[in-house]
Amino acid sequence: MEPNKETKEPDNTAIRTALWRALHLQVDAMPHVVEDEIGLKLIAPPDDWQQRPDMKFTKRLRASIVARARFIEDFVIEQSKQEIDQYVILGAGLDTFAQRQPDIASKFHIYEIDQPDTLTWKQQRLIELDFGIPKYLHFVPVNFEISSWWEKLLKAGFDTNKPAVVACTGVSLYLTKEAITSTLAVIASLASGSKLAMTFYLPMELLDEEDKPMQEMAEKGAREAGTPFGSFFAPNEILTLARDAGFKEVKTISTKDMVQYYFTNRTDNLLPASGEVFLLATT
Repeated sequence: MEPNKETKEPDNTAIRTALWRALHLQVDAMPHVVEDEIGLKLIAPPDDWQQRPDMKFTKRLRASIVARARFIEDFVIEQSKQEIDQYVILGAGLDTFAQRQPDIASKFHIYEIDQPDTLTWKQQRLIELDFGIPKYLHFVPVNFEISSWWEKLLKAGFDTNKPAVVACTGVSLYLTKEAITSTLAVIASLASGSKLAMTFYLPMELLDEEDKPMQEMAEKGAREAGTPFGSFFAPNEILTLARDAGFKEVKTISTKDMVQYYFTNRTDNLLPASGEVFLLATT
């Protein structure tokens, strides 16, 4: 690929997450939790990408990422059966649902919300690789520091009179409690029957012992990169946030639930890290 010097690369977190999904197919035993190689094609990393420290020493984090991706995919597929036809991905990164599941994706209007550089780069790469941009896929670039993602979503054609499914993964960790509260309130105001699946992160004292050193390293790296972690919540706090925002039905999905869903009877001892909790909420 001839690099475009005018287009910046996507967010490092988006790249790392996509590479973890690809690495899962290459190094973990079958059955694979999720099959996603398109992100790898988009990134086209150097041949030695598997030797990156954030690839080599993060097996449990990789398991968490593929579990997260599979859970969201199952969740969205289920909503497609309930006549919901709007799908909002808040913090989309290098999500590839629209490319991998076109038969299901085409039942939705999909709105991918993220930083302008990430979405511009992604759109360019999809065109270069002949995936194209289907009419139902809408990119919603937002500079979160100066713009409202909600206003940008409305301008992109989102219909407030119809229910939607909203996915927000890997984002809350970087937000303040006030920003999370505001985001939840906006989503809770969506049309009745709308669904939210959002990840939150447990505080250090609630992690399994084997996950604490990796979390300490991750926090240190995030601070040094200028993107410090902002918010951690216990499960009961997550439920309180959602109820206070106005959601009618709320529940959490734990790492233990994920193990039961996707990691039983594996031969490779692949298990997710203990830090991530899903909030499922209905308006």
